[in-house]
Amino acid sequence: MLSPVFLAHGSPFTLFEESEFTRFLKRFGQENRPKAIVIFSAHFESETTTIAATDDVHEMVYDYYGFPEPFYQVQYPARGSKIVASIVEERLKQNHIPVQMKYRGLDHGVFPIMMHAYPEADIPIVPVSVNPFLPAREQIAIGEALKGLEEEGILVIGSGFVSHNLREFDRDKDATPRAWALEFRNWIREKVMTRDIESLSRYDVLAPHAAMAVPRAEHFVPLLIALGSGSASRDVQVLFDTIEHGTGTTLSFQF
Repeated sequence: MLSPVFLAHGSPFTLFEESEFTRFLKRFGQENRPKAIVIFSAHFESETTTIAATDDVHEMVYDYYGFPEPFYQVQYPARGSKIVASIVEERLKQNHIPVQMKYRGLDHGVFPIMMHAYPEADIPIVPVSVNPFLPAREQIAIGEALKGLEEEGILVIGSGFVSHNLREFDRDKDATPRAWALEFRNWIREKVMTRDIESLSRYDVLAPHAAMAVPRAEHFVPLLIALGSGSASRDVQVLFDTIEHGTGTTLSFQF
């Protein structure tokens, strides 16, 4: 089943880790083999929804700082697909969503996931931007415009984190989860599982500790886009769910 997913993308350290999370990504790739991937990355921001169209091997965007040299030598030579990019563009236009084509390479919201899930780099990838300042309902509408792409063998991925506050991350990956992070994670999980669009559209005022968990929305809105792109006739599935570094949830869904 190639139904849309929201995946936690991990930190740059995920590139070289062997963990339960990376083993999950490997299993996911083995179980889901699309013809192409359309991925909304938290690290690709634009006011207008932007599609990175190319048929060439993607460039690498090392959008992190202060890591050892091997982190800047990683290569993931997947190609893009102008045909798939055009399909996405047409779907968005038909639904009156402003869209533009402008190339950008693969950032760390994309290649750490892909390197573990699809190490052969043999699946075309089309990165699409997010605008963290759009209202939640508009984020969901972007996803809704892409409903049914799985019928064409195209997997839609939202890549981010349900909670993402670097100032609250503990250095210890196995640190005891903070109470506020658990409460926020549990609220989001419940509302997503029941497809409570009304509550999720107001998560910033309804969810406990929302301002702490989501100080800026760029890592959260890929969840709303992926949710919108799924079918309401299918049950939502939790794919993975842990809390690392005390506050960072790996909660991932299939819609």
